[in-house]
Amino acid sequence: MEKCVFVGVITPENNEEQVKEYLDELEFLAETAGAYGSRKFIQKLEKTHPKTYIGKGKLEEIKAYINEQDIKLVIFDDELTPSQLKNLETELECRILDRTNLILDIFAQRAKTAYAKTQVELAQYQYLLPRLTRMWTHLERQRGGIGMRGPGESQIETDRRIILDKISRLKEQLKKIDRQMASQRGNRGNLVRISLVGYTNVGKSTIMNLLSKSDVFAENKLFATLDTTVRKVVIENVPFLLSDTVGFIRKLPHQLVESFKSTLDEVREADILMHVVDISHPNFEEQIKVVKETLREIGAGEKPVYMVFNKIDTYKYVEQDEFALGPKKMENYSLEELQNSWMSKENTPCIFISAKNKIKIDKLRNDLYKMVAEIHAGRYPFDNFLW
Repeated sequence: MEKCVFVGVITPENNEEQVKEYLDELEFLAETAGAYGSRKFIQKLEKTHPKTYIGKGKLEEIKAYINEQDIKLVIFDDELTPSQLKNLETELECRILDRTNLILDIFAQRAKTAYAKTQVELAQYQYLLPRLTRMWTHLERQRGGIGMRGPGESQIETDRRIILDKISRLKEQLKKIDRQMASQRGNRGNLVRISLVGYTNVGKSTIMNLLSKSDVFAENKLFATLDTTVRKVVIENVPFLLSDTVGFIRKLPHQLVESFKSTLDEVREADILMHVVDISHPNFEEQIKVVKETLREIGAGEKPVYMVFNKIDTYKYVEQDEFALGPKKMENYSLEELQNSWMSKENTPCIFISAKNKIKIDKLRNDLYKMVAEIHAGRYPFDNFLW
């Protein structure tokens, strides 16, 4: 595994605790991609530096550290502009990745089917297009040579045309596959559809395997699932279709949201969304917010939702000191208090389970049975086979 360092910035829009948590997630992303962290650097700024993202002093501190530790990779927690990328590579003399590039790299590793590979390739080219000038910095060493500037510029223009052509071809390929997939969805009849959604690594695929008795790939890594998986599930005498697709994440690159919109048609066409949440994560409420925002972005924000709070077996409860000042933190709520408070403040059906240890799975099945039966009865009022 390659050694790297991580860089984040505290601005008026966030705080130190949030940035530390973001960098922990960035480290998890890096581990998923095949790198491990040596150190995290954080700087407090009113706004990020337009040329180098961070200030000069912090830049020098990072440079001294990576030279001393012989580190060749620095990863930033935000999407950097083309000029920031170029300037940082010049200053630090090493490879620079931003969060977007790292996520794209993971998607490229994880894509298995031709459809997923095409979607990721499209997103990569869309990311690369405005950053082409970085690929031609070697020409600067030839500055002063007769005719050097012209060929460099023409080469960039040539590459830009090639990439634009590839983007156009990839979009056409996706349109063809979209038509095939739309036809497949149409051939499934009018069965009730439930789609699993949620932040990445919350246990959606494990729940999918439990309910459908299938073997969808699941592991403790980010973006274990990229391709949409659809299974027919029967609970007692009620059949429905259950789909599992790519997990969401904060700062999900807009290129990926665009290219994966067709994959997320299963979500848009679902009758019910099962929003799976990792209740053991210290910032699960922020993850819920990220998922809701992404659902709105893809046009599925108004769908009926069934909240499934997973991983209750790993939830850690810290009893609050009776003399402590200030409001309770999330970790100071017992699971029972959390359940009662959530159910009272949200007009959304919910359940607290452990998919791994199969806790409350019978209740989960029973809830789904009632929901699907109600939709089916409304859709087919004279079809009494359910009763």
